[in-house]
Amino acid sequence: MKKLLACLLVLMVLVPFAAHGEAGDGSLAYIQEKGCLVLGFDPGFPPMGFADENGEYVGFDLELAYAVCDLLGVELVLQPIDWDAKELELNAKNIDCIWNGFTVTPEREEAFSFSIPYMANEQVLVVKADSGYQTLADLAGKVLGVQAASSAVDALNAAEAFKASLGEVAEYDMNTVLLMDLNKGGVDVALLDVIVAGYYMSKENVEFRILEEALAPEFFAVGFRKADAALTEAVNAALVELAFNGTMAEISTEWFTEDITVVAEQVALAEEG
Repeated sequence: MKKLLACLLVLMVLVPFAAHGEAGDGSLAYIQEKGCLVLGFDPGFPPMGFADENGEYVGFDLELAYAVCDLLGVELVLQPIDWDAKELELNAKNIDCIWNGFTVTPEREEAFSFSIPYMANEQVLVVKADSGYQTLADLAGKVLGVQAASSAVDALNAAEAFKASLGEVAEYDMNTVLLMDLNKGGVDVALLDVIVAGYYMSKENVEFRILEEALAPEFFAVGFRKADAALTEAVNAALVELAFNGTMAEISTEWFTEDITVVAEQVALAEEG
């Protein structure tokens, strides 16, 4: 009965979320033949994927990817990349997917094939706790820091009036470096993912706070080459299975103390549609 339910759930999610072409494109066979999935990630993006104090790569996304690869019957290979070069790395086949808090945007949907969204996120503004900044208007003329080539940059560009009010926008290679510079006073405010900001604030000895006004709600998903429909569908099927057998909730609870994933919700929306 459980196998039948899993099959039904997979069918429900594949049609609306992987309508990128025929599944016989060879992308899944390519992964199966070489026996591994090479995952590209930003090694400075806690808690999704990062190097811990022992230099080991850990994170929610990486742990979830291991579970997906177990279901696909292939080895997971972790490949740190320059986030600014992620599309080049993917299209050159140096990696097989981008899986590291990768936000779905209309612009990216033109360039990538995306899995079903698995986590909700938003772009928030982080300031030092003792600063007087409370609203976007308070940041007029100030220096804002952001990770280069991130969805935070897209959110900032979309908020044209707010961006124009700033004194300067400074770009960083990694959010961890950005937050360290915020703590030192190198920038007045940091714009980044709420999941990353919250995790950093809970783990580091910093006095930060998040402004109530956020810039953009969004979803995280796995990014593949645009033509890789078969691989996208296979990963979708695995994500659905992990969501409904409880594995995804266990991994989320380990990292966030609760299940904050949205795959089951996305399946329900697909069923309604």
